[in-house]
Amino acid sequence: MKPTIRDVAKKANVSVSTVSRVINQKGYVHEETKDLVNKTIEELGFIPNQLARSLTSRSSRIIGVIVPHIGPSFYGDLLEGIESQASAYGYKIMFCHTQDDPVRELEYLKFFEQYNIEGLIIASNFSNRDKLADLEIPLITVDHILDENIPSITSDNVKGGGLAAQRLIKGGAKHILVFRGPSFLLTTMERTIGFLTELKKHKLYADIFDLDLISPDAGLIEEILTNNPQVDSIFAFSDTLALVILNTLKKLGRRVPEDVQLIGYDNTPFCEWTTPSITTIHQSINFMGKQSFINLTRLIRDVELEALHDIIDVHLVERDSTK
Repeated sequence: MKPTIRDVAKKANVSVSTVSRVINQKGYVHEETKDLVNKTIEELGFIPNQLARSLTSRSSRIIGVIVPHIGPSFYGDLLEGIESQASAYGYKIMFCHTQDDPVRELEYLKFFEQYNIEGLIIASNFSNRDKLADLEIPLITVDHILDENIPSITSDNVKGGGLAAQRLIKGGAKHILVFRGPSFLLTTMERTIGFLTELKKHKLYADIFDLDLISPDAGLIEEILTNNPQVDSIFAFSDTLALVILNTLKKLGRRVPEDVQLIGYDNTPFCEWTTPSITTIHQSINFMGKQSFINLTRLIRDVELEALHDIIDVHLVERDSTK
């Protein structure tokens, strides 16, 4: 059990109100008493709850959201979905980006404890999974499955990979490249499985390259494309990657889709604005955010979820970058 303000008061032999005045630095407290209370807080490892409306109830109406990065595409849409749904329910969100840094993760967990959040949404490949139980609050993951026992919201990445393969094959794909994210990510593994399974049915093969989905290395992409002049089809695991690939192909004098077909992933708005426009796999990122909040509030109210791992459907959006 975590130490409470009452535990501090009892050990220091003072009233709860005295401890509260020391914590909030409001009202007069004798200097010796103040030192005693602070020493007791440190000894017990008590974390002051800065936003609690009472000493015993969790009623902050705040949920925490952890993302690895902040950007206009995937995580921007996700946060917008979570925030809009939270606002409709009278909640506020407190979001933090960890940059995939385990130390920052721990700092934010301690921060969340101080602010008495009611639940937590994690949209990152969280390293300190063993520390999550210490929060003793409901949590849900988005676009990741950290543990089979932790509820999640993901899109059907296996189907998405399969749809991309089917469309490239329909356009006559023979020499295929895959530009994907880090191989340890669940989304990367599932899309790869879906894509390669479909290729195998047609006795086709793809060369696979792992890149950063957020800030892809344009120089490396150019080097890969230069050394693979035979390529006629490319599947990129994000629209950001697809855009960099499209620009690189233009630079190398390769026409899309006449010379090289290209399919992205996410269906972000700029796919319609490029020349040619980019065929992509649509996943409902905003809806995933909304649904993650709805499921989290059900957990907060002790309502059983219909499915522990909720999988959202995907579909192909056909534009001009495929034949």
